[in-house]
Amino acid sequence: MGSMVVITTTAVPDHVRGALSRWMVEPAAGVYVGTMSARVRDELWSAVSASVGEGAAVCLHPADNEQGFEMRTAGERRREVVDWEGLRLVQFNPLTDPLDGSGPLMAIPEGW
Repeated sequence: MGSMVVITTTAVPDHVRGALSRWMVEPAAGVYVGTMSARVRDELWSAVSASVGEGAAVCLHPADNEQGFEMRTAGERRREVVDWEGLRLVQFNPLTDPLDGSGPLMAIPEGW
């Protein structure tokens, strides 16, 4: 029997959205939900993660761990999944200037 899978996408090519909509429903823009076997999920995720281009995608599915789910990511975004003593958490990376990538986009005042 299959288990519920959620995949979210941001700025992915249209063919990725089309591939996801064949297997899953899209209840909100860029959010795909479906029930499928682990094999189908893994094959679908392989196709999505190889095709995100400049976009990003996140896959959440049940797992036998403390949290009860696993997170997979593809593409570059400000949010990054990190392992903290066995728990998978999301950390925010600092904003950088898109023009030169030299550092934080906004300076933090002294004493903050």
